[in-house]
Amino acid sequence: GAGKSFTSRQAVKRDLTIILKAAVKTSIPCIIGSAGGSGARPHIDWTEEILREIAAEESLAFRMALIYADIAKDTVLDALHGGRVRPLTPAPEISADDVNGSVRIVAQMGAEPVIRALMEDCQVVLCGRCYDPLPFAAPALMKGFHPGLALHMGKILECAAIAASPGSGRDCVMGFLYDNYFELEALSDERSFTCISTAAHTMYEKSDPYNLPGPGGSLDLTSTIFESLEGGRVRVSGTRFNPVFPYTVKLEGVRSAGFRTISIGGVRDPILIGTIDSVLDEIRKQVMEDVGGAKILFHLYGKDGVMGMREPEKNHASHELGIVIEVIADNQELADAVCANVRSLLLHYGYRGRIATAGNLAFPYSPSDIPCGEVFEFNIYHLMAVEDPLSLFPMRVCEVS
Repeated sequence: GAGKSFTSRQAVKRDLTIILKAAVKTSIPCIIGSAGGSGARPHIDWTEEILREIAAEESLAFRMALIYADIAKDTVLDALHGGRVRPLTPAPEISADDVNGSVRIVAQMGAEPVIRALMEDCQVVLCGRCYDPLPFAAPALMKGFHPGLALHMGKILECAAIAASPGSGRDCVMGFLYDNYFELEALSDERSFTCISTAAHTMYEKSDPYNLPGPGGSLDLTSTIFESLEGGRVRVSGTRFNPVFPYTVKLEGVRSAGFRTISIGGVRDPILIGTIDSVLDEIRKQVMEDVGGAKILFHLYGKDGVMGMREPEKNHASHELGIVIEVIADNQELADAVCANVRSLLLHYGYRGRIATAGNLAFPYSPSDIPCGEVFEFNIYHLMAVEDPLSLFPMRVCEVS
């Protein structure tokens, strides 16, 4: 959308400094997938700048490949008109208007572009949007290892110690790939791999426990075996890779949804909590009568803020609620104005049975309203068939010194 990384530049530079110094010293390829978190051209440019900074500060020299994943709208339109684009559930069918209305479109690359870069002796491979297991699987695939095992191991390694027990987002893990199996080992004495943690993470972010689709095919887990070993290690075998024809890549595109402003407040009055839905409906109605064209949302933490309409505990009432007021409008000024109106109305609303005479909301911050800038929403989440998995992903090779 905005072309901004959702990660901290300081944190990324700190991590990449450690990785890059070790990679150059040992001549082990440094492969960065989905640069900047999303993998569009601005994210690659942002990450490239950090890598060049590190190289200058640490006196490092290396050959670097930059692989772009941005897809031209004309390319998608040609595929759409040729019947080569289909939606991923639950996305709807798309039209030419959807494609033209996208701010940016990327495709999730498979292993082929990364292998091409490695075969050109690139020490650093900076990728746009790519399949998450690939930074770990691509070197093994290039050397002819079993694709099912290499990709399955990459699926685990890309989340590191989150797949161990107890899970952690900080620690590292090691994968050992052999001809007929791979093994996993946590590098912290505080954690270990178990069959349950490994199998559970295999299904992480997946809707089908046996079939994990990716670029050009899918992992088949129907015969996968998880075995516990000594020392907190786990061995995995039996995973297969089933290629699909034609080769397909996932397209991800976004359109602008407007500009957002939020306000956060807390409610402690049991009378207001008991009637909160009708109060918020009335406030929304009053504001929309004055200012049309804005979207007003209320997120009620302590009631259904996490699951929304899917919350099964309909009659549960917390002793307090955290309310996030969210307004999305065509411009930031309108979003600010509508949010201020909603917040003020809720703060002083005279609901039925009200006893309190002070404000209805407790605000943790001042100012209470927070402009969030432009926001985006997915409008393309589809598969596109391609003849050549390399054709969509141009590569630029440069020498960094």
